Amino acid sequence: MPEVRLVGPNGEQVGIVRIEDALRLAVEADLDLVEVAPMSKPPVCKLMDFGKFKYEAAMKERESRRNQIHTVIKEMKLRPKIDPHDYETKKGHIERFLKAGDKVKITIMFRGREQSRPELGLRLLAKLADDVGEIGFVEATPKQDGRNMIMVLAPLRRKPDSARREPRAEFALEGVAQAEAVTEAVTEMVEELDVAAVK
Repeated sequence: MPEVRLVGPNGEQVGIVRIEDALRLAVEADLDLVEVAPMSKPPVCKLMDFGKFKYEAAMKERESRRNQIHTVIKEMKLRPKIDPHDYETKKGHIERFLKAGDKVKITIMFRGREQSRPELGLRLLAKLADDVGEIGFVEATPKQDGRNMIMVLAPLRRKPDSARREPRAEFALEGVAQAEAVTEAVTEMVEELDVAAVK
């Protein structure tokens, strides 16, 4: 590696110089000579304060980590023949999770003969989606997964402690419209299953 393409401390192109000259310039400027692109021909080196560079990179990474929104998925398990009081209690927990900005995965667990009656689970999920429609919307429509039926609810707004305190109005309206559309689709599915069960 007799020659390198040298970049100055402010990003200016110095040109292709011998490695000895680049090292001499680094010592004169009281900076470090750092190889930034070793695979190019000739390799690219930059005059910089490497300690300061590492510190700034660590600060940028820490800042980006702080600005990330950590989505937490809470899970609530229900049975198709749930008691009204138990339903209200579970609904209260789901509302609390949604208000905190967390997504909620609702699982309806079927046992025995209940597996032949998926419309019970669909009705329960449709009722739940309707009850929490003001603070959340259905992100993943109900689907059967073996003995379980799963639906995911997401909050209409972000977590209050995040950098963005309130979402833009059009996103909230879009979430409400999506929740209404999914609730309508689930209701239609329940009606179709009722008709099929009658036949």
